[in-house]
Amino acid sequence: MARIRDVVVIGAGPAGTGTAARLHQRGVRDVLVVDRARFPRDKPCGGGLTGRAADALDELGLRLAVPHAPSGVARVRFGTFERAVALARPVNVIRRADFDASLVEQVEALGVEVRTAARVEALDVGRDAVSLRLDTGEELAARIVVGADGVGSIVRKRLCRGQRHSPHRLFVQEVEAPASGCAMLYDFTPMREGLRGYLWAFPLADGRANVGVLHYPSTRLDGPALRRMLRDGLARHGVELSPRGARGWPAWGYHPRAPVAASRMLTVGDAAGIDALTGEGIAVALEHGRIAGDAAAGALATGDFRFADYPRTLRRAVVGRELNLDRWLAARLYQAGPGWQRWVGLALLDADVLELYAARVAGTEVLADQKLRLLRTLARRWAQWRRRRLELEAATS
Repeated sequence: MARIRDVVVIGAGPAGTGTAARLHQRGVRDVLVVDRARFPRDKPCGGGLTGRAADALDELGLRLAVPHAPSGVARVRFGTFERAVALARPVNVIRRADFDASLVEQVEALGVEVRTAARVEALDVGRDAVSLRLDTGEELAARIVVGADGVGSIVRKRLCRGQRHSPHRLFVQEVEAPASGCAMLYDFTPMREGLRGYLWAFPLADGRANVGVLHYPSTRLDGPALRRMLRDGLARHGVELSPRGARGWPAWGYHPRAPVAASRMLTVGDAAGIDALTGEGIAVALEHGRIAGDAAAGALATGDFRFADYPRTLRRAVVGRELNLDRWLAARLYQAGPGWQRWVGLALLDADVLELYAARVAGTEVLADQKLRLLRTLARRWAQWRRRRLELEAATS
C-alpha cells in the first residue's frame, strides 16, 4: 500500500493552493497537491480580485505577484440606464493563467509538493485512509482528501451521488479593450433577450479586456445563444468578439444544503459552489481554503476525521453567509418569470443598493451583516415600483 500522507489536495487553483498555504501555517507539512493540468493553464473567469480576495490572500500569507489592472469604478448598465459606482478599494483584474501559476510557485516555495499533469481517476474511502489512483497508474493514500478540483470534482461527485442540479454557464474571451478605460462594466441589458445574468467587460493590464456572460440556470440557453448574446452585447459597446468565439464553462452555484464534506473528505472553491448572483469564485476559493485548512489541521490533531462540523462552519463564516444572501437575491433577480423586471428596478436602478454592493465588493462591508438594512431598502423601493417601472420602461425603449 502507498505511504499514507496527511493530506492530498486535488486541484492547484486558488482553493487548492489556499488550502495548502493554510495547512502550512498550521504546521502540517505532509501535504501533496495534485492537478491534472500543467501550469500555467487558463480557466474561464472574470479575473476580478475583490477586496475580500485581497484580504484572504493576506491571511494565507500569499501575494498578488502578477500583472494586474486596478479598477476603482464599476459601471452598471441596463438599456440606456447607466450608473458609475466608486469602489473604496479597487478590484485588481488578473489573468487566471498567470495568477494560478503564481500561487503554485508560492506554495512550492513554502515546501509544499505540487504534482501537475496528474489526474485522479478513482478514490476509495477506507477506515484509516482514502486511496487514490492517478491516470499515470500511481497509487496514493491520505488521511484527508480535499476536493479543490472545480465543477467536475471527483470528490463532489462522490458526495452528491444521485443528485441532479443545473449549473451556471459562463462564456469568456479576451478582446481588445472597450473605450471604458479602467472601469469594470456590468451590463444587464441582455436580460431583455432571455439572459438571466449579466455581461461583463473588465480591463486587463495590457490594454485588453476580459469579457464574458454569466447565465443563472432558471432558464435554459444553449451555448450558441449565449455566445450570440455576448457578441451582440459587446457590439453595443463597440467591441468585436473574435471569430474563434468565447469559451464556455459550467459552474455550480452555492447551496447551503449541498453536501460539502464526509468522512475524510472536504470540498472547497468551485467544487463547493460559486456566488450565484455575481459568479465570483476567487475570493470564495481562498476563503474556503482557509476554513478547510483549519478543519483538516484540527482533524489531524484530534484524530476525528468525520468533519461533521465543517458544513456548519462554512455556512456560518462570512463567506457562507454572503453566499447564502446572494443565492436568495439571485433566485429573484434571475427568475424565469416576469418578476425579474421588478427586481432589476429595485436592485440596479437604486443608488443605495448599488452603494451597499460596492462596499461589499471593496471588502469594507459584510453585506450579510447588513441584511436588515438591505431588505428595508428593497421594501421601501418596492412601494415605489410604479415610478421604478416607468424608469425601467424608459431605459429599454
